[in-house]
Formats: sequence, C-alpha cells, structure tokens
Amino acid sequence: MSSKLKIIPLAIAFLALLIPYPSYSQYFEVRGLMDVRSNFSDGDHSIEELAKLAQSRGFGALIICDHDRLVMEYGFPPFRHLLKKTYELNSIHSRGAENYLKAIERIQRFYPDVILIPGAETTPFYYWTGTPWGKGLTAHNHERRLLVVGLNRPEDYVSMPILHNTLPLSLANLHRPALFYLAAAFLSLLMCLWKGRTRWAGAILCVFSILLFFNSEPLKASPFDAYSGDQGATPYNLLINYVNNHGGLVFWNYPETRSGVRRLGPIALETKPYPEMLLKTRDYTGFAALYGDNITVTEPGNIWDITLREYCAGQRTWPPWAIATADYHGEGKDGARLGDYPTVFWVREKSRAEILKAMQTGKMYAVATKYPIAPKLNEFSVSSPDGGKRGISGDEIIIKGYPKIRLSLSVTGTDKAGPVQVRIIRSGQVIASSEGNLPLTLEYEDPYYKPGEKVYYRLDMKGNLGQIVSNPIFVTFEK
Repeated sequence: MSSKLKIIPLAIAFLALLIPYPSYSQYFEVRGLMDVRSNFSDGDHSIEELAKLAQSRGFGALIICDHDRLVMEYGFPPFRHLLKKTYELNSIHSRGAENYLKAIERIQRFYPDVILIPGAETTPFYYWTGTPWGKGLTAHNHERRLLVVGLNRPEDYVSMPILHNTLPLSLANLHRPALFYLAAAFLSLLMCLWKGRTRWAGAILCVFSILLFFNSEPLKASPFDAYSGDQGATPYNLLINYVNNHGGLVFWNYPETRSGVRRLGPIALETKPYPEMLLKTRDYTGFAALYGDNITVTEPGNIWDITLREYCAGQRTWPPWAIATADYHGEGKDGARLGDYPTVFWVREKSRAEILKAMQTGKMYAVATKYPIAPKLNEFSVSSPDGGKRGISGDEIIIKGYPKIRLSLSVTGTDKAGPVQVRIIRSGQVIASSEGNLPLTLEYEDPYYKPGEKVYYRLDMKGNLGQIVSNPIFVTFEK
C-alpha cells in the first residue's frame, strides 16, 4: 500500500534547485538523444544537419545509431547461400564503417558543444518459415533489435556476429565445415592426377566440394542461418558478449513494439513484442524504457523489476539501465521532433568518455515528452538517516536505519503543464506516491530496514507533459 509523500513548499522547492546536495555537486546535467538515424542509412538528415539541430535545441549529446546492415535475404535449396535473392538498403555496411566513423569525427570538430557518439542499430538474427511459392513466406524477428554504442574501430562493425556479416579473409576465420570442404576439394584435385574413372570422380567431387565450400559461407561472422528455425536467446547473447568484449555498450531497443507484424510486398514480417528477452539475455547494458509505444515492462513488479531483483540476489553481473530511444528518422516524420525522447546524463565533465560512463553506470534518466517541453528530474537521492551517506541513480550505498528519499522535479518549455503523478518504488513495490504541479520537491522516509538485505529505489513520473523513468539506487542495509 502506497503512502503520500511530504510535499515541500514552492519557495523551498526553488531553493532546492539552487543548493544541491553533496552528491549532486559533483555532477551536472547533459541532455542527450539516443537512437537517431542519419541519411547514412534510412534517416532523412545528414549527420551535420542532426548536430546543428541538436545544438540549436540545447542538447549536449547525440548518439547516432544508423543501421549496421539493413538487409533481408532468402536462398533456394540446395545451395541457399549461392542461389539467393538479397534486398539491401543503405547502411553502415553498404557505405563503409570507416566512412561512417570518419564522418562523425569530422562533424564533431564543427560542433564541439554537442558530443557525437557513434552507434548502430542491429538485427543479430531472423529466420524464415513458409515457401516463396505460396503466401506463407514469413521473416520472423527481423525487427528484434539492439542498439550498439561506443564502438570506435571499423573492424568492430564489420565483424559483429550477425547474419550476412563476413569476417576478414584468414585461414583462422574459416569455420570447421568450410575447412572440411576445402580439404575435400584438395583431395579431389589429387584424384584428378590419376587415370580413368578416378580422374572423373575426382573432378565431380572437386566441383561439389567447391560448391559446398562457398555455400557454407566460409567466413560468416554468425554461426547461425535463417533456415533452421528459432534459436532462442543465443544469437543475442552472442552479440551482447561481442560488444562487451570490444569495449562497447548494448541496449535492447523498443522491446514492446507493436509495429513488427505486417506485410512487405509478397512476404510477411512477424516480430511480436519481445519483453521476455530482457529476462533471457544477460550482460546487456540496458533497454529502451521510454519510446513511442505503450510500455509495461517498467510497471512496478514487472520484467524490469525482476531483472533488478536478480541483480540484488547476485544472479546478474550488473543491472539493466533505462534509456529513452527516439527511433528518429526525420523532422516531422510520423509527427516526431528531435527532442521528444531525451536521455539525460549526469556527468562530471562534458566529454564522450563521461557520457559513455554515465550510460554504463546508470547515471541518467529517461524522458518522453513533446519538444520543446522538457520535464526535468533535478534530484533523486537516497541517504542514510543522518545524511552522511547519499546515493544517486546508479550508486550503491550501505546504510543503517531507515532510508531517506528526496526528489525534485521541474519543467521548462510550457506554462500549462498540469498535474503529474510521482511514484517511488522499492524493489518492485510502490511505497509512496503523490500528485501535484511542477516544480515539485518531495521527501520520504521509508520505514523499512532489514539488516543484510540489498534493495533498490527508483521513481517514475507521468502527466500530460510527458513521462520520466529514473534509474535505480541500490541500498544494502548494514548487518
């Protein structure tokens, strides 16, 4: 059962914005935008146009997430990878990963006030059912996508373990079936040196071995194919591990999308909402908590809270963090404006490294709004009863006694914001809620203390002006 929060008078609320608590004095806010497409793939604007627009609207970070590959391919048996129809659009792959990274670096020099960070939206895996001779040919999970952020080398993009990617030419990169077919081709060539029927058998065997060699996709980056059915979470965990091993960050994008089931010419696309992947995969950095669909995974006790409780129980290496993703393709496209889905970072200095660190450590919160309206979470902290220990989003603190929660919210860009509802959630349960107009500063002492237990606190805000989802603060109670 939730309880009401203590609402601090308006004058004190303004004072709270001017006098930050010690933890907040180390940080300042950088408003960023994630999941933005340029015309390097299927966006309308150039990278420079996006940087210029972001700067004019006061955003300090722009994470460009063009498609790494925008491709669909169907092959005909028995040589599916030789007899095939491929449909591919502009992407980082088709235009060159090196060109993509160089373009971002070049534009960065002209717009130093906006930190530009390279990223990609990727589809590690999809699979086919049905046949092309009827109406049942269906591509499953082609829009089950992740965002990859912070990879800075062209080869990191080229070698990502996704369908249709090819590794650099090297004997070490050949997979075992390809090596077997290569050995068979070599032996059959030796048979061609003999006389009589052996020579003809060797020639036939050589031709088939070479066909099988190339049909096996000898340098494929992913061990999977699109014709062996659903492979569960494995292809996605493979991609996640690859990105982590190469120093990047990876986020599940729009896990509850409702737009993934439709027809595309003669084929059907079927990507059903996939919130369960947040549970089935491990070691990803975070997920899209706010975007242009109705979202349930962030509701108290739902999938996000399950993953956070798993982290508290030691079953996950790190907690999944919440971000906002725009799926932005162009100004006015589907009613979108650059700035509708900010992710706000708390940093010690304005640099690419600090923005990436904030993403990795949960020093951020997600916003859904309509630009130029800008809801702000000026403070969200949990402290010990005496105030000696204090944590903000992404922090882990150890305290003794009842935790004290403090939050401060405001809004700019409108004078008709209307009331908002604020909820404080402890380990999946709403423990306090309040309604009021912004600006709003609230305090709450949680009468909960279990020595040795690890819990977390997070908050959300909803109103006509938009939504905010904070990242959690973890609290361990002293024994």
